[in-house]
Amino acid sequence: MDSEELEIEVFNDKRYGANSGSGRKNHFLGRVKLYGSQFAKRGEEGLLYVPLEKKSVFSWIRGEIGLRIYYFDQQVVEGGGPPPQNPPPPEEPTQEAPAPMENVHDGCHSPPVVVIEESRPQHHHHYPQHHPPPQQHHEDSHSHHRPPTPEEQFLPTISKMQMGRVGSSGSGERVRVLRRPNGDYSPKVISGKFGADQSERVHPYDLVEPMQYLFVRILKARGLAHNESPYVKIRTTSHCVKSKPTSHRPGEPTDSPDWHQVFAIAHNRPDSPSSTLEISIWDLHSDRFLGGVCFDLSDVPVRDPPDSPLAPQWYRLEGGAADQHPGGVSGDIQLAVWIGTQADDAFPEAWHSDAPYLAHTRSKVYQSPKLWYLRVTVIEAQDLHIASNLPPLTAPEIRIKAQIGFQSFKTRRGSMNNHSGSLHFNEDLLFVAGEPLEDSLIILVEDRTNKDPQLLGHIMIPVSAIEQRLDERHVPSKWFPLECRGADGCVPPGRGGGSYCGRIHLRLCLEGGYHVLDEAAHVCSDFRPTAKQLWKPAIGILELGILGARGLLPMKAKGPGKGSTDAYCVAKYGKKWVRTRTITDCFDPRWNEQYTWQVYDPCTVLTIGVFDNWRMFADVSDEKTTDSRIGKVRIRVSTLESNKVYTNSYPLLVLMRTGFKKMGEIELAVRFACPSLLPDTCAVYGQPLLPRMHYLRPLGVSQQEALRGAATKMVAAWLARSEPPLGHEVVRYMLDADSHTWSMRKSKANWFRIVAVLAWAVGLAKWLDDIRRWRNPVTTVLVHVLYLVLVWFPDLIVPTGFLYVFLIGVWYYRFKPKIPAGMDIRLSHADAVDPDELDEEFDTIPSSKPPDLVRARYDRLRMLAARVQTVLGDFATQGERVQALVSWRDPRATKLFIFVCLLITVVLYVVPPKMVAVALGFYYLRHPMFRDPMPPSSLNFFRRLPSLSDRLM
Repeated sequence: MDSEELEIEVFNDKRYGANSGSGRKNHFLGRVKLYGSQFAKRGEEGLLYVPLEKKSVFSWIRGEIGLRIYYFDQQVVEGGGPPPQNPPPPEEPTQEAPAPMENVHDGCHSPPVVVIEESRPQHHHHYPQHHPPPQQHHEDSHSHHRPPTPEEQFLPTISKMQMGRVGSSGSGERVRVLRRPNGDYSPKVISGKFGADQSERVHPYDLVEPMQYLFVRILKARGLAHNESPYVKIRTTSHCVKSKPTSHRPGEPTDSPDWHQVFAIAHNRPDSPSSTLEISIWDLHSDRFLGGVCFDLSDVPVRDPPDSPLAPQWYRLEGGAADQHPGGVSGDIQLAVWIGTQADDAFPEAWHSDAPYLAHTRSKVYQSPKLWYLRVTVIEAQDLHIASNLPPLTAPEIRIKAQIGFQSFKTRRGSMNNHSGSLHFNEDLLFVAGEPLEDSLIILVEDRTNKDPQLLGHIMIPVSAIEQRLDERHVPSKWFPLECRGADGCVPPGRGGGSYCGRIHLRLCLEGGYHVLDEAAHVCSDFRPTAKQLWKPAIGILELGILGARGLLPMKAKGPGKGSTDAYCVAKYGKKWVRTRTITDCFDPRWNEQYTWQVYDPCTVLTIGVFDNWRMFADVSDEKTTDSRIGKVRIRVSTLESNKVYTNSYPLLVLMRTGFKKMGEIELAVRFACPSLLPDTCAVYGQPLLPRMHYLRPLGVSQQEALRGAATKMVAAWLARSEPPLGHEVVRYMLDADSHTWSMRKSKANWFRIVAVLAWAVGLAKWLDDIRRWRNPVTTVLVHVLYLVLVWFPDLIVPTGFLYVFLIGVWYYRFKPKIPAGMDIRLSHADAVDPDELDEEFDTIPSSKPPDLVRARYDRLRMLAARVQTVLGDFATQGERVQALVSWRDPRATKLFIFVCLLITVVLYVVPPKMVAVALGFYYLRHPMFRDPMPPSSLNFFRRLPSLSDRLM
């Protein structure tokens, strides 16, 4: 009922006025608006007086209205029969491991056929899994959720998720999916999960299914009997968990152990209304019972955020009925017990019943490090100790090498000034530096005249001491003295340690006006500059509800003939990474976790990936253990309508050496909350995509790719130090670190993308050819008339063109995408890829394949490059022929061309332009009976023009 609203308005009926003056009285007397959270259950209602509200400030509204409001659960009866007296108890859902899916590659993937059948609600009472029966919460006001009515269940608008868990018995929904032999690889809308919600309030966790948990916070105990290592055991009807044992230090009292641990136990369906919670303390070494406490779950309070945390209390420990040592039980235990959802503050740090108590299974939020571009401008070097025994007319080859961490770059060969003896470089070197700026910039001056490089001097500069700039202002340069001690601590022979051996002129600055790219530019999730002072205000909020996954394939062998999957989900947008908890040994995990991001640019991409957890089984120091990828989904924010909830199921597709494979499906709920649509959001589309410095001092493509690789490594190293860590394989997969590698499949996909883009031009050319060939005489005559109108009224040409574009856009509104698109196997050219091309795509650099196979692939690449070479030569030939018109390389052709140009000039000066246009148009559209099948003279003249291809060797 918390999503419902009740609005009551009071009017004056003028028709029943007692006197003639009633017609002049106010018609509207006031209104009252109440929310569902104010409603009480039947039997607990009371008389409530609510003041009448005004429509505006100047309304003369006063008075109160007394209301008695209550609600009750009504049984849905079909066919008029009486409801059953004894409703059957809810059944526990069973879970079966699906067999591995097999992909059928027949080359023609058609859209899936989805048939959804929804039945009416059942005759008996049905309570969702996360809601206990009403008798367990007769004293709580948070248990007044009602099941959706049939009218609300079948509303086409998707706005709010219902409280029932999908797939539970008695949910009244049956989904039957008819899949064609080639599989189902397109997103689907998840029906039956949302109903209409027209309220203006935004509820927390309204994109996911609320999952109820029994939270038990164990703090400490006092006055316990003698023990060595006590631990707490928590037992419910369906779960039994243990806390970590407490170890006592020498000389520390053993009767007051501390645990400070929170447990979250699934509380969806208690077996009986009289379920109990048993909390007992045991000694680990002697397995002796030290006392316990028992709670009735019907008396456990329910906590909904933003309520404050429940205060812990001291409870007296009691002995069991079969305790052999009744005198050995003493002391108290401090704990707190409540029922909540995954929105509870204690949920992220709690031990979960659906995941083991391991650091690698918890849900966490990560932040990428703040990255800067470090610009090192090497200007010149002086007073270097260069060897004097050089051969005559041999200039020394001096280079400057700069390195920070794993990044290292060298300058070009310095040019020597004979007058001053200094070396000039004037070259910029760019590095990626991450906060905290703890690294040092090392500058090495090397003499590479001989075969072995000789170190002439070096200097170490802390990155934290380098000046930061936010714009293109000038940064003053500095002279730095060089030290003769080597970078490895060795002193060259004949020189003192740390003595002066020259100086170097540098300009150093940390660039805060750039955006450090760590993702591919076409799937970037953030374009803000490094400096926070340059950030613009956010335009909206992106909300993501990670519901769960369906039909995951087994990723590891659990036993003979049985597999298992321990799946978790990672989402990345901007600097914020989120990781859900790991659901162990489940092929249909349900996470139901919701996260939010601030959106600064709608033309960005949200990335969601699913992985199989292997690190929780390995040692912390074992870096060879990696998590397996299950699939990835990208959602572009600009394709989402404002304030609309999208709940879809996306296929998880992975490309392997043996081909592409569907690993399962992931269910997501996405909403782009954008309250200020017109002023801010639409203005973003007219602003530059990248920050200002990218256009004032642009970076090269190859330089940008090298810096992106360094940024990816730094982000992976930063997130690997978190707890639980995000593996480098997870970060690289989410950031598409290998998107620039060579792939024949990607080359074909890009070629077909170009063909699809130019398809409209080809279609227009075919249509014009059909017009001029009079394939449809009626259409050709109409084109003649339209052409005459446009020639006679040239002012209508531009408005008519834009009107056509407008009408085309309106026409295609019927075919706009209903849901955000996921991965497209046809566009990726993954449905008909050659196995050898896939093996080449997954090959390492340098290649690890046999020489014969590498030679065959090289020959194939040479054949492809020969085709590209031929096409490029043809383009160059056509351009050179255009230049040959006036270059007098062919004197006769140039004479003819300039004479024709003069003739055209005279004709256009004498004849009106409209007459010339009509004549040319009618000549182009003339009937085929007046045409010559041979090419026209103008085309023959152009093809005979010379090009420079005859000069190629």
